[in-house]
Amino acid sequence: MKSVFKPLLLAGVLATAGFAAFSQAPAMGEHAGMMGAGGMMHEGIGHPGMGKMDPAKMQARMEKRQAALKAMLKLTPAQEGAWTTFTAALKPPADMMSKHADHAEIAKLPTPERIDKMKALHAQHVADMNVAMDKRGDATKAFYATLTPEQQKVFDTATARFYGPAGHMGGPRDGKGPVQPKP
Repeated sequence: MKSVFKPLLLAGVLATAGFAAFSQAPAMGEHAGMMGAGGMMHEGIGHPGMGKMDPAKMQARMEKRQAALKAMLKLTPAQEGAWTTFTAALKPPADMMSKHADHAEIAKLPTPERIDKMKALHAQHVADMNVAMDKRGDATKAFYATLTPEQQKVFDTATARFYGPAGHMGGPRDGKGPVQPKP
């Protein structure tokens, strides 16, 4: 009797757990406002519930960090042109945040076509991101080459947290700008 009871009990527990997980998962319609091409959340840049990001606040935060970095680097007048070119390359393309899939149109497609459309949109998004990353990388390398060895150390220290343990660009979480180099 024990050998029959254990599998039935296990099946019941698994079924209950599966039902509980399914009932807690939000319906696809609840994600419609958050999901972009390829299933990427764009309201909070990958963080549901954060709301839409304010481009003006993002720009102000970026400018504050850049000003702090510039002050720490103590640039010479000869380096100002390279700094201007560098910071201009860091600005996201104007249409980057406004490029989103038309969810209503995609929802009308049959599932196989919807899958193909989402894959195509995702591939285009990845290609656009790679172009932007190459532009920023090239601009950073060109600017870095204009710095003195001491300035390069300051730059390395100040920007290291942008690629920290979180595994992505994100910058300091304390909102105080770049990491201050130790004397």
